[in-house]
Amino acid sequence: MFDELLDQIWFHFLLVVLFGFLTGLELREYLLSKAREGRSAFPSAGSARTYAYIALLGFVLHLLDPGLHLYLGGLAGLLLFFAIYYYHKVGEGSPGLLQVLIALITYSYGPAINLQPPWFLVLLFVATVFILNARPLTHRITETLDRRELLTLAKFLLLAAVILPLMPDRPVIAHLSTTPYRIWVAVVAISAISYLGYLLQRYVFPQRGYLVTGLVGGLYSSTAVTVVLARRLRSQPADRAQIEMAILAASGTMYLRLLVLVLVLNPAFLDVTSTPFLILGLGTILYALVRLRRQGEHLSQPMGEAVHNPLELGTAFLFAALFVLMLLLSQWALHRFGTTGLEVLSFVVGFADVDPFVLSLLKGSFTGVPRQELAAAMVIAAGSNDLLKAVYAWLLGGWAAAARAFWGLVVLAAVTLAYGLAMAW
Repeated sequence: MFDELLDQIWFHFLLVVLFGFLTGLELREYLLSKAREGRSAFPSAGSARTYAYIALLGFVLHLLDPGLHLYLGGLAGLLLFFAIYYYHKVGEGSPGLLQVLIALITYSYGPAINLQPPWFLVLLFVATVFILNARPLTHRITETLDRRELLTLAKFLLLAAVILPLMPDRPVIAHLSTTPYRIWVAVVAISAISYLGYLLQRYVFPQRGYLVTGLVGGLYSSTAVTVVLARRLRSQPADRAQIEMAILAASGTMYLRLLVLVLVLNPAFLDVTSTPFLILGLGTILYALVRLRRQGEHLSQPMGEAVHNPLELGTAFLFAALFVLMLLLSQWALHRFGTTGLEVLSFVVGFADVDPFVLSLLKGSFTGVPRQELAAAMVIAAGSNDLLKAVYAWLLGGWAAAARAFWGLVVLAAVTLAYGLAMAW
């Protein structure tokens, strides 16, 4: 019954008139707010009723002539009126085009509901209202946004929307059990998570504390965050407890990041990876939080560390090369030494970069190898990476300052490695 209602012409008629009227009201409120700020004194092109009539005119003309002749004729008349209006507006030193654009969008409400499902008209109206109300937000973005961020966004779109569709989804390299398309899907996935962590650090938590730095920075690279925080241990000994727990929290986020990669790239592994990654990740983060609370530490101590853009094209291509290398090494180890060779390799590569290795297991083709064995290799790699971070914390932070972080990472590594070996055996 509801579907039949949505198809009724009278319902479309009422919806178009209502949205036209509401658009006019919203525009009027926008112009009044500008006038109160002393930003514009030029009169509006019409009232809320005017925009209701504009929407109604577009609806009727399109309905009477689906060939668009009447509709285009009405559009020409509307454009002539607004051309005259805009000429006088510019003469008064007010060149803004907003009212003209809103009127043209309102005129399109009729064809929108006649040619598309009703939700499209609702979406168009909501977008119009949202943009009109976003002026304070756009001012804040203009004041805080670095112009280089547009280049960063362009790089991500280049990786995801230009390069990815061009990649062939068939094997093109001998002895490589995956395709260029799957390789680049992995690159886009890790780039997206890294980019999200970068945006959160830079704009959502600009005055982030040590703990937030560890939690959010772990989305990008828990190893890099450990290096930064370990160096801070030497210069800020008074914040030792916070920094050490932030280092542990970054490793906890690493497990959750790996679980997200599994979910996005190969959900078939969720049944064998969700338990270890959730227990180790959430358990580590919870431990850091409880430890800080018990010590009465403030969680908002400002970090003040510069955040670096993770999206560099050279980095993406290097990651793709490492992905291929890890895949070839994994297949060689399995062929030459069986699953034991894969376990040894997973322990070794954890001292470099765990992500390419984990992604190679998720996107590669390992026929005849149980998923349990591959998941165990992922867990072992994460454990050895914790050992690497423990060494970094010790060497860069000094033993006296980083002892708790070192032992915390060592214990986490031992538990992770034991879990991984238990899965393999």
